Parts: sequence; structure tokens; C-alpha cells
Amino acid sequence: KIKMLIIFLAVRLYVFCKCDKIYTNIISQRGEKMKYAKGFKFRIYPNAEQQKIINQTLGCARFVYNHFLAVRRYNWQEKHEAVTYVKSSRLLTELKCNPDFVWLKSVDSMALQEALRNLDRAFQNFFKKQSGYPKFKSKHSYNQSYRTRNQSGGIRIVDGNIKLPRIGIVKTKLSREFEGRILNATVSRTASGKYFVSLCVEMDIELLLGRNNGRQIGIDVGIKDFYSNDQGNTVANPHILKGMEKKLKRLQRSLSRKVKGSNNRNKARIKVARLQE
Repeated sequence: KIKMLIIFLAVRLYVFCKCDKIYTNIISQRGEKMKYAKGFKFRIYPNAEQQKIINQTLGCARFVYNHFLAVRRYNWQEKHEAVTYVKSSRLLTELKCNPDFVWLKSVDSMALQEALRNLDRAFQNFFKKQSGYPKFKSKHSYNQSYRTRNQSGGIRIVDGNIKLPRIGIVKTKLSREFEGRILNATVSRTASGKYFVSLCVEMDIELLLGRNNGRQIGIDVGIKDFYSNDQGNTVANPHILKGMEKKLKRLQRSLSRKVKGSNNRNKARIKVARLQE
């Protein structure tokens, strides 16, 4: 049975490779380039004014998500009516015209639209039984983020830094280079107060396939060794967690002794978060 299973898997792999090769040849004969989306995450260092705008955008995106989650729940429970993304987008425009919510106009409009898209995607996953019912987002959650789309070059690289809508050029640590079209950007704030941006970039698949000159390599990830390849090279397991357990235990013990809501507890929380990052 094991031999038959191995033969079956080998045949499937061979057929898949042949079909993939044929499809690639068809695309190349048509003169079309295959595209794929890849993410790049960078550390950003916004100044005080830029941090204020980012925090406002995070709050507004969270408010829009929670507000229309409540609208959807109310309309279904009381009226048995479904609120679609299109209707939510129209209601958001009306909400901005309300004098009580005019502050929603001060942040990136694409970030608010993406919050509606996230809510709609959460309901779609719920109806497909892929996740639970959408929950309200808490402002006390330390890890927060918002996504914005690239329109008319609003997100681009300028002299080694990143330009973001409504924020401007932000000091960035570009740890790697990339070639392609930026589709969207996700700005996030960690529990320790650090800021990051994740860029979704559309690239040509040739840039990925041509880096190894067609060569292949087999890698096996293990427990004793971090990994080993088919050429006999191995890399030792760094055991980072094991080396940090004592320090983490000491910091968590110190955090548990601090009074909730105090500045000292917040400082201790940041120390724990930095170590865990």
C-alpha cells in the first residue's frame, strides 16, 4: 500500500509539473507576463505629527468597522434586511456629512473604505462557515492596523522613504529592494509602540523564477538542526526562546506586581512586548 501511495503521488506530481509547464509555455507564446503579489514589511519612524495622524486613522477605521457592524446587526435582527458593502459605502458618505461625525473627513478616505471591505469579508467568511460571527474591535487592543489602497501614486518610494496618503513622506528602513507596482499598504502599530508598513506589490513571476538560474535544492526543517539541505549543509537551531525564558519570566513577574492602569504597569508591559517581538 505504501508503494502504491508513493507511485500515485509521484504520478500526480509529474502531471502537475507537465500541466504547469504547458500553461507557462502558452502564456509565453501569447506574450503575456504572469503576475503574482508579494508582501514587503518595513519599519517606519513617523514624527510626532505623523504618529498623531496614524493614531487618528486607526481610531476612525475601528469606529467605522464597529459602527457598521452594529448597523448590520440591527437591520437583520429588527428588519430582517441585509446591508451590503455598497449600501454601507453610501451610508458612510452620509455619515461624513453629519456634523457629529465630520471628523471622519480628516483621515484617509481609502482607509475607511477598506474597513468596510474587511467587515464585508468577515461576514462572507461567516456565511461560508469559515469563521465565527464578526466581533467588535476594541481600542484597548495593542496591535492595531489599517489598510489603504494606492491611487494615483499616493503610495510610493521617495528617496529611500515611503510616501503614504494624508501622512506624507515617512522615514523608513528599507531593508530590501523590490520591483513592481504597489497595490496597497497596511500601516500597523505594535504593542511596544513601533510602527510598520506592509506593501503588497504586484511583480512579474520571472523575477522570482530567474533568481536561482533554474537550479533546485531540497531543504528539510528539523528540531535538532534548524534546517539541512540536500548538499549536506546544516544550520544549528538558535533556541532563541530557551535563551530568553529567564528574562521573560522575570519581566512578566514584574508586570503582574504593578497596579493596573498605572504608568509603571504600562512601562513593564512595553518591556515584555519588546522582548516578545
